Amino acid sequence: MTSYRAQTPADPQESDRATRRADSLTLRALHGRILSTDFFRRHWLPVLGVVAMLMIYITNRYTCQTQMETIQRLERELEVAKTERIREKSSYMSRIRESKMQQKVDSLRLGLTVQERPPYRLKVSD
Repeated sequence: MTSYRAQTPADPQESDRATRRADSLTLRALHGRILSTDFFRRHWLPVLGVVAMLMIYITNRYTCQTQMETIQRLERELEVAKTERIREKSSYMSRIRESKMQQKVDSLRLGLTVQERPPYRLKVSD
């Protein structure tokens, strides 16, 4: 049977080196030196891809927001136009009542009369 023991550094200097490495990493992170130029030389393609994806995402989000604002503005304009159309239609309908139109036709002596029979459809047979 084999027994496994926790590996502890036998040398105190080795433990001290590990602590210095962790301190060095922390200091490098605090000073902004984690990503060196060597890192970018080795991984330039993935870094470029990530930057391009971020730019596309930002552009897409901005375009979407501006188009949504345009849609909302146009919907408000449409509601105003519909209300204006209804108001104009009611004004027009009040001006062209049948009796008013008949008075106008009579005053102009056009000789037009109201039909007594409704219109009918002509059927064309082949």
